[in-house]
Amino acid sequence: MNPGHTITITPCDRHVAVRVGGETIAETDHPVLLEETGLPTRYYLPREDVRMDLLRATNFTTQCPFKGHASYWTLEVGGEVHDGIVWSYETPIPAAEGITGLLCFYNDRVELTVDE
Repeated sequence: MNPGHTITITPCDRHVAVRVGGETIAETDHPVLLEETGLPTRYYLPREDVRMDLLRATNFTTQCPFKGHASYWTLEVGGEVHDGIVWSYETPIPAAEGITGLLCFYNDRVELTVDE
């Protein structure tokens, strides 16, 4: 592990909206921001604020030494399939407990709007 690598998890009250193909997929006033060395800010959203009816769980997983095991979902909207566009840490390592069960979309694969 890189000793200079850090993650910071901060609940906030910014309004975050996620759209794909013009359709709102998620909208919340209770995101959790994750700042990680070398990566863009990630916005983790409560499941109750995400259109779970449009998501399908995949078998794909990844392992992060700073957060733990991630599970992924595929989004189907407007007749298009977006594989692995959202992920979650269902049981993260203790240092990342603040994102447990929250969902995060790839910033560059969705239209992400964050109101300051």
